[in-house]
Amino acid sequence: MSFSFTNPRPDNDRSFSFTEPAELEAKLQTITDMAHEILRLIAEVRRQINN
Repeated sequence: MSFSFTNPRPDNDRSFSFTEPAELEAKLQTITDMAHEILRLIAEVRRQINN
């Protein structure tokens, strides 16, 4: 997963773009899912430590 400052498609006039909005939305959703999973794992570890 990576961001780029220039769009790799030469037919696009925009020269400063992280990514298409739909791609960005998908990347943000992936990050959100990862964060939720990390928090879930932390909660699980805390449960194990406290038991």
